[in-house]
Amino acid sequence: MGELFKATLELSADTVRCSGNWTLNGISTLERQLEKFSWPQAIIFDGSAIQAMDSAGAWLLFRTQQALEKAGHSVVLQGFRHTDLLHLVKKYAVQSTTPPSSHNVLEKIGRNTCQAFNNLIDFLAFVGESFVVLLRALLSPSRIRWQALFANLYSAGFTALPIIGLLAFLTGVVLAYQGGSQLSQYGANIFIVDLVGITLLRELAPLLTAIIVAGRSGAAYTAQIGTMRVTDEIDALRTVGIAPMELLVLPKLLALIILMPLLSAFADIVGILGGMLIANFSFGVSVTDFLDRLPEAVSLTNYLVGIGKAPVFAAIIALVGCYQGFQVSGGADSVGKHVTVSVVQAIFLVIVVDALFSILFNWLGIGLINAH
Repeated sequence: MGELFKATLELSADTVRCSGNWTLNGISTLERQLEKFSWPQAIIFDGSAIQAMDSAGAWLLFRTQQALEKAGHSVVLQGFRHTDLLHLVKKYAVQSTTPPSSHNVLEKIGRNTCQAFNNLIDFLAFVGESFVVLLRALLSPSRIRWQALFANLYSAGFTALPIIGLLAFLTGVVLAYQGGSQLSQYGANIFIVDLVGITLLRELAPLLTAIIVAGRSGAAYTAQIGTMRVTDEIDALRTVGIAPMELLVLPKLLALIILMPLLSAFADIVGILGGMLIANFSFGVSVTDFLDRLPEAVSLTNYLVGIGKAPVFAAIIALVGCYQGFQVSGGADSVGKHVTVSVVQAIFLVIVVDALFSILFNWLGIGLINAH
């Protein structure tokens, strides 16, 4: 009895008579049958004998019609009672195969501007919520997840010392060598101390430290939170009454704010050491002369300016990394995309804020000249 209700096709002259149940279970043998037909130029599909049809049968009919018309045949459908279903399948099939319409340049600029503005509003809301949580934790330290805080201090701080030290040392070497090769032409070798000291302590050490931390810790924060989003762990935290901001964002933010001045001070010491070695071995500035000149060349103000930038850079890196993690949706490809965006945005914002600091300090008269 089941065979009586299978979908069938009969090609007679230019008419294809369709009958039976054009459903998922009934059309299993039709595709092989369609491949064996020798189609005339003009074809009429007669569906008056079809007893039942679902989306699978409608899709097969639509796909066959499209293939025949693409091959140059004329296809007409007649006698089908399931017109609504056929129109629905055709509508969504056309939508899925139609390429997105090209927009003009102004429309693209407008869309991207609106999207950037909405992202900015969302990020500012996230920043506001984060600082509310931070203020609440400072007023009530029992809310701080100390174990998570110490874990972040270790992973973002102690494990970053080798790469930060190496980069700072090489930066000091390059500064001393490039600057010294010019200064030595005028017999001003001693001013290598001024060049290395002011440039490193005020600008390069905190900036390079922030860039390394953004690439290491900022990316790790995005990947961790993004993976938790994909696996629904964040929703599970909310279900059991744990605030994700206090567990995931606050320890990272506090850890980086504590660490960045310390890492910058470490980069200062190692960078000065690299510059001092080059000055000694290549340009005749002894270690004693270098250390005697350093307090005169670099004021406490310049040192504090560099250290003072570090907590601001830390907040930017932590907030951008965590925010991008919460924006992840879908699968693993989304995690990778937002990790990349996180690193790029954090480094960009750090450089922009550093430039704003330079303008502000110049406007306030906090210059590079050592004043006693």
